[in-house]
Amino acid sequence: MPPAKKRTRAYDPVKIRAAVLAQFGNVRRAVATLAPDQLALPTRLAGWTVRDLAAHVTTAVETVSRNLDRDEPPMADLALLDWPFATRARSADISDATLALAAAHPDLDALYARAEDRLVAALDGASGDRLLAARTGAMTLADHLVTRTVELVVHTDDLNDAVPGLDVPYERQALAAATRLLADALAVRAPGGATEVRIPPYAVVQCVEGPRHTRGTPPNVVETDPLTWIRLATGRLTWRDAVETAKVSASGERADLAPLLPLLS
Repeated sequence: MPPAKKRTRAYDPVKIRAAVLAQFGNVRRAVATLAPDQLALPTRLAGWTVRDLAAHVTTAVETVSRNLDRDEPPMADLALLDWPFATRARSADISDATLALAAAHPDLDALYARAEDRLVAALDGASGDRLLAARTGAMTLADHLVTRTVELVVHTDDLNDAVPGLDVPYERQALAAATRLLADALAVRAPGGATEVRIPPYAVVQCVEGPRHTRGTPPNVVETDPLTWIRLATGRLTWRDAVETAKVSASGERADLAPLLPLLS
């Protein structure tokens, strides 16, 4: 696992809490409109139907309420910027658990209502410094909630991709936090200052070993939009396809990020 860089971006805990609740609400309302034939559609996640994916979204917030119900661990052992690299080891377990969850809860509205009620109750009065014993590692509630914006935004995009005409909105703060966390994770994976990665309007990071840019136009520049970046970082889109379809502009000999992607899957 790459070491986390020393300085971690600051996130407003009040805005992050609101963003998690808002994005989950966006998904809940959209899922409630889906007909049985839409729920049976395949998704870009191998072996998952839309119903499976919709059920899985509830686990993104259940990890908060479930871990707040548990005893607090003695110390944190997972930094926020280490989280993206800690997710890969659990991919098989997540898939099995998701299929079982969807099968056990045919009433998705009831599943979502329970998850939302539990989240609201758990967050009431909970300190951001409170440690959670998440499966990826012990971390603060404040940091864990930032990771929930990634989960919710990524799976919102998965739902929009799977169901023609579905247009689940992205809460601005959730999209911003998800973009920034994954951009900073890239800088952890490839530390340096030779390449500037621009994801307007949310993030700019320096990465990749080589001559450091000091002023003027950087010699190596990558620019893309937030959703394209999130798809690249999570393996939903390949670097080659993004460049060929002009979803990414890349200039300079150190502007090829293909060997560094995806960051998580």
